[in-house]
Amino acid sequence: MGTLPDIRHSIIINAPVTKVWNAVSTSEGLSAWFMPNDVKPVEGHEFVIQAGPFGQSPCKVTLVDPPNRLSFNWGKDWTLTFELVEQEGKTEVTVIHGGWSEDQVTEFGEPHTIVRGRMDQGWGGLVGKLSAYIGG
Repeated sequence: MGTLPDIRHSIIINAPVTKVWNAVSTSEGLSAWFMPNDVKPVEGHEFVIQAGPFGQSPCKVTLVDPPNRLSFNWGKDWTLTFELVEQEGKTEVTVIHGGWSEDQVTEFGEPHTIVRGRMDQGWGGLVGKLSAYIGG
């Protein structure tokens, strides 16, 4: 089974880390710039992302380290991690979308090799939406 590299996107947001943490670790924050969900920053919490035409995606929080890191399993294959590093009143945010494989397909029957490219482009726009939501 050949693995594909994680998707990684970083951005510096002109806001304190606690404000960015709230935007990535709460249902209200994450819904505002990503997709509707019912996440809670509690390890083991199971929640759902409303993925538009793709329906409901089951998720489970796997790591909570406030205000620096939040990870959750997304669907059957993926892991999504938000890493936050405070830098003189600003926050560097890195989004890591892992779990890609050359020989796997999504729940919707599409090969990871195709979906990964779309998701990489999507995350490029979403980190901009995150920054706009926070106002940084």
